[in-house]
Amino acid sequence: MKRAALYMRVSTVDQHPENQRIELQRFAEQRGFNVVEEYMDHGVSGTKARRPSLDKMLKDAHRRRFDIVVVWACDRHARSTKHFLQVLDELNELGVQFLSQREAIDTDGPLGRAIVVIVSAVVRAVRAATGLSRAQFARRFALDPRALQDWEQGRRRPDRAARAYLTVIARQPQAVMEALAS
Repeated sequence: MKRAALYMRVSTVDQHPENQRIELQRFAEQRGFNVVEEYMDHGVSGTKARRPSLDKMLKDAHRRRFDIVVVWACDRHARSTKHFLQVLDELNELGVQFLSQREAIDTDGPLGRAIVVIVSAVVRAVRAATGLSRAQFARRFALDPRALQDWEQGRRRPDRAARAYLTVIARQPQAVMEALAS
């Protein structure tokens, strides 16, 4: 029996997360999951990457406290595609399955695995936004060219530090280039 964590979020304090909880508990029961923890961010915007319960859930994922994260809908988990894919990739690296009830996204299935592969497209998009070839990008940003190629081709995923670095490059490429030049 898989150990499940339920994650719920509502944006305002006058919204009621109880509906999500009831549906997720029923869904988990139907799937034969053992719910070991519930995480709820109440009155917290999905645009915030840092949320108390989401952060605690990720820490618990690193501690291997559950095998699967179940959410009512992807927009309850994250509003930005970039943040969604970062968290999804982190869970995938930890061997934690992700399941969204509403969108029927399950990283244990072929469609879910395809979504995880999208992470490699994000790496390519960051590089493409700079207008640099793979070799130029690797040189300019002090990256291992083979690692960059593996990331872009989906053979490997960037680790947490590399993902953070790529995020900074995506947001402030000029500042990174200037910092590396000095």
